[in-house]
Amino acid sequence: MPDTSLPTVALPVKEGRDFLWAKTKEAFKYIYKHYLDQADFFMKADDDTYVVVENLRYMLSEYSPMSPIYFGCRFKPFVKQGYMSGGAGYVLSKAAVMMFVEDALPNKGCRQDHGGSEDVEIGKCLDLVGVKAMDSRDSLGRGRFFPFVPEHHLIPGHVNKDFWYYKYIFYESREGLDCCSDSAISFHYVSPNLMYVLDYLIYHLRPYGISHNVHGLAPTLIESSGGSEKVITGGSEKVMEEEEEKFADTNTKS
Repeated sequence: MPDTSLPTVALPVKEGRDFLWAKTKEAFKYIYKHYLDQADFFMKADDDTYVVVENLRYMLSEYSPMSPIYFGCRFKPFVKQGYMSGGAGYVLSKAAVMMFVEDALPNKGCRQDHGGSEDVEIGKCLDLVGVKAMDSRDSLGRGRFFPFVPEHHLIPGHVNKDFWYYKYIFYESREGLDCCSDSAISFHYVSPNLMYVLDYLIYHLRPYGISHNVHGLAPTLIESSGGSEKVITGGSEKVMEEEEEKFADTNTKS
């Protein structure tokens, strides 16, 4: 049912974990129809996922929304290029949303019923139509999207190495302070109380004499459609224009 006290949308899907894939498909179809031109990137996250939106914008600032790409905590099984953890949240570019709705959803290779794990299924569908799973780590190889609360990643030995996470994670998962980027974006399984704690520590606590300002944009590796790679710093507007022209030209020919 619609809730007028919250900015929510009532989708034509049953409630419950068994219908997450159906809800995800309907959500992106709704975004495609109503919000596609109002943002460059679109994020799916759970209600117990804490997101530092400023760091998300910082990471995305070097990428064009017209590149068919998506970001998140990358897992390696089930999909050739890997897929992004649903709990940690994943981010689709505008082009990726368009290709998911226009090309993937009607394709029989993309699961048509409501079953399956939502993050795995969208990973398969995006892979099917050529949306690239990106490396979301920072320049030091530290993660930015996390499927658990900070202590699981920060405290050495907190999680047994036999835990499924270590079998799934696409890149090496470090422990201690090297685990997590200074510009980390998300943590999952965050309780309501911890939401307030993180909000205070991130946005209010300021140690005297210590500056945490990010100066400029970090160099980002951009892979073009031709397979060549280049490092850029700033100038993302120019890259965006070039990618938009390429995307429009590709759609015209297809």
